[in-house]
Amino acid sequence: MEQTLSIKAKPAVPPSVTIHADIREKPSLVTKILQKKCDLQFQSLVSADYRLSARLGVERKTTSDFLQSMIDKRLFNQLHELKRNFAKPLLLIEGNGADLFSLRKINENAIRGALASVVIDYSVPIIWTHSPHETASMLYSMAYREQIKLKKNTQIREKIRFRSFNQQQMFLLSGLPGISDEKAKNLLKQFGSPEKIFAASENELTEVSGIGNILAKRVRHLLSRKYEKSILED
Repeated sequence: MEQTLSIKAKPAVPPSVTIHADIREKPSLVTKILQKKCDLQFQSLVSADYRLSARLGVERKTTSDFLQSMIDKRLFNQLHELKRNFAKPLLLIEGNGADLFSLRKINENAIRGALASVVIDYSVPIIWTHSPHETASMLYSMAYREQIKLKKNTQIREKIRFRSFNQQQMFLLSGLPGISDEKAKNLLKQFGSPEKIFAASENELTEVSGIGNILAKRVRHLLSRKYEKSILED
């Protein structure tokens, strides 16, 4: 009697999800958890703590930080910038909601008024999570929905008020494919100016930390490709 060999199918590789986190979030437990779930890239984001797609930005606050941002007036400035840069802004508050009324000596009506203003005046939804683990899971789930199910791009050119020429140069370079703020900084340290970076060869680009052969090829292809006029242009 012939025996047939069963071949086990390889487990499907989950689609890649990319989340951009503000560099100030790097010490948090949330980012350490996310690094195990997705491609997490740190950048100096103009607004939001996490960018999940070009349209969805998330401002993350612990209950303690939410209260402090009320006191020092950061909260509504941050919400204003969030709405200015994202079509779908979101405020995520992490921790026990009851703590909002016990952590600091702030009038309860003032806290309720701030929460109401976030939702009603600024039209920013609020999501509550209980822990960094739940926050990371929520961020990943929303990013997966945006990028895999809804096919929303993660790249965005944020409206920014530059404070220095260094920032302008980094912003210019971060528009290149696959170039994060960190890689832009490495390029500038290596070559000294955007002009020299744009003139660099593939081999020269690969000498920079974080720039591999594939990324160098993509950058050179974009910089050297002839512009093709769109049929939609005059």
